[in-house]
Amino acid sequence: MTHKDSHLPLPHILLAVAVMAVWGSNFVVIKIALTHLPPLLFATLRFTLAFLPAALFIRRPKVPWSHLAAYGVLIGAGQFGLLYIAMDGFISPGLASLVIQIQVFFTVGLAMWFTGERVKSYQLVALVLAAVGLGIIIAHRGGDVTALGLILVLLAALGWAGGNQVAKASATTDMLSYVIWSSLFAVPPLLVLSLLYDGWPAIETGVANADLTTWAAVLYQSVGNTMFGYASWGWLLNRHPAATVAPFALLVPVFGMGCSTLLLGEPLQGWKLIAAALVLLGLAVNVAWPRLARRRAAVTLPS
Repeated sequence: MTHKDSHLPLPHILLAVAVMAVWGSNFVVIKIALTHLPPLLFATLRFTLAFLPAALFIRRPKVPWSHLAAYGVLIGAGQFGLLYIAMDGFISPGLASLVIQIQVFFTVGLAMWFTGERVKSYQLVALVLAAVGLGIIIAHRGGDVTALGLILVLLAALGWAGGNQVAKASATTDMLSYVIWSSLFAVPPLLVLSLLYDGWPAIETGVANADLTTWAAVLYQSVGNTMFGYASWGWLLNRHPAATVAPFALLVPVFGMGCSTLLLGEPLQGWKLIAAALVLLGLAVNVAWPRLARRRAAVTLPS
């Protein structure tokens, strides 16, 4: 097994934060697109555009077809199919951006189960701090979530965590090609589910009513969220332990709340700022602790 460094160099940290910014703003984009497109049709279009035309120019990665299929189904139908249904009237964008981060705990738990990774004490402290921040947001959620919405997003989080494990098992460095070709396997189940769940009348109406903003949202999902976001995320997971990389996803609700405030006019109360501060503190502990430990060890080593 290739050794994975728990120390994140600055360029990797900046890449992770950029991915979180894209994923955080994504929830506002989803809400905009769902005003015209039914949820599973939206997901089908997203992964269709992620596969074509890019697959005509980028070769299939040298990984088993079964890995591509598993990743495509888990991320496509599992994560985003369920998330889009939930956000279509069952949960608000800000709260969805929060609850989906339960994938952090699912990802770390699955990594411990399948690969034997151990969570270090400082990582556990980081997760507890972030979990308190998430708990504060949940406690103040108000009436903007239904039980069905909560269950759907939790299942979507489990799909995301499962996709993380498949990507790690594939051990490929060409994650852009991996994400593009795995999208091929997301389309068929999403299309069938769209016909069953959305229904043909809603599909026809959605396509007819879609404007330039809607199609821009679909393109943002395909290129920004899927191709850039998941390719970069998988690339990081292949180079560092899951317990080091996964907590970065806790920044998604911070960006999500910020974008919702700026673009949708949602209020940013004091409790949200406190919760965001706790999430950021947890992330800071997770990233900074190994660096501080190395410096301390270097200082105490005999000359």
